[in-house]
Amino acid sequence: MPPPPPSFGRTRKRAAHALDAALDDTELLAARAALAQGRWQAARSLLVHTGDDWDRRGHRAVVLGQERHSAAWARDWLLAEPASAEAALLLALALVERALRGAERPDLAREACREAAGRAPTDPTPWLGLLILECSVGAEEESLRLFGEVRSRYADHHHAHHLMVARLAERGSCAGRDPLHEVYDFADWAAERAPADSPLAVLPVVAHAERYRVLAAAGHEPPDPVASGHWSGRRARQVMKAAFDWWLEWEQEGHPRRLVDLNFLAHAKVCEGRGAEAAALFHRIGEHATPAPWSYPHHDPYPAFRAARAAALGTV
Repeated sequence: MPPPPPSFGRTRKRAAHALDAALDDTELLAARAALAQGRWQAARSLLVHTGDDWDRRGHRAVVLGQERHSAAWARDWLLAEPASAEAALLLALALVERALRGAERPDLAREACREAAGRAPTDPTPWLGLLILECSVGAEEESLRLFGEVRSRYADHHHAHHLMVARLAERGSCAGRDPLHEVYDFADWAAERAPADSPLAVLPVVAHAERYRVLAAAGHEPPDPVASGHWSGRRARQVMKAAFDWWLEWEQEGHPRRLVDLNFLAHAKVCEGRGAEAAALFHRIGEHATPAPWSYPHHDPYPAFRAARAAALGTV
């Protein structure tokens, strides 16, 4: 008999090092370590060589901006290279991160993002910075407008779609379950219009998890997602099967944020009670847990991830 499903809130002890936003990007890890020591040249080289690989550029710029002293080093970089679009981008993302922590005025972060956008008109990354900020502290209408700015530069932007799904899932938080909620329509639309090999195929699973987060926080779902019926309905099963089948056919080993998708998909398979399928995903994930969705609705994510992984691997 397989072991019982994990309790997602079983322990509060966290191995914080395992929740690294850099994921498995070794070049990014090296550049961030150098930046922490004030050596911004590695970040410069990384961003310049990333070029117009927009999903990768966005991932790298956001993570570099999260380094605690990025803003100071970006300003030093700008003194050395006043016309640098990459330096302006790093400063913008660093100020966004500081604004999210309450250490910077949001209007100054917005101004820096607009400056970076002016230096690189085709780059969606400064607009991604604005979208990250507005999804946290701004109005929904402005978030939708900024999402349009990102899409006009790169229609399949992975991070931007995840942000909008999380934001749209919060509509009608007090109304309870709604199988026709608009976040599902948005995710289905994005997945259907994307190329066949696009990781946006997993977006309906992300929408389902984000909606659970909102419903559980409002008391409409139990705090243990495994105990919830949220993943047992016909529509949920169809969404999970379609996304898992896509992964089997198109596994995107090179996508910079693929581990985000794999964590959402593994979480869904655990909640669905399909341990063998979850185990296959955990093998690909390794130790690269992501806070979402393992923290949903209010759990310590790394212990939740470890408990779920141990239970899934025990079924095979």
